[in-house]
Amino acid sequence: MMTSVDTDLIRVLADPLRLRIVTLLAHETLCTTHLVEETGARQTNLSNHLRVLREAGIVETEPCGRFTYYRLRPDVITQLAGQFTGLAETARTTAETGRKRAC
Repeated sequence: MMTSVDTDLIRVLADPLRLRIVTLLAHETLCTTHLVEETGARQTNLSNHLRVLREAGIVETEPCGRFTYYRLRPDVITQLAGQFTGLAETARTTAETGRKRAC
């Protein structure tokens, strides 16, 4: 059985700024102003990355007056981590059994 990993999600998280945003949001819910301060990125650039994260389902928004707060969806990260755990378990089993395809 092949273990499948969500390559679209990995592609989204592969960008260094998006990964930094996700890491920051793992610690607290932040608005765009906070994220600009923390990352040093321009607001337009940050907004584009937040849109990608939102469309991928990694973050969700919470309007608060004229600000929008962003919160990480831990279930998405847990699902991706589970996919890698499954891949590691498959590799461990393969190594233990010595399974290899003949050339």
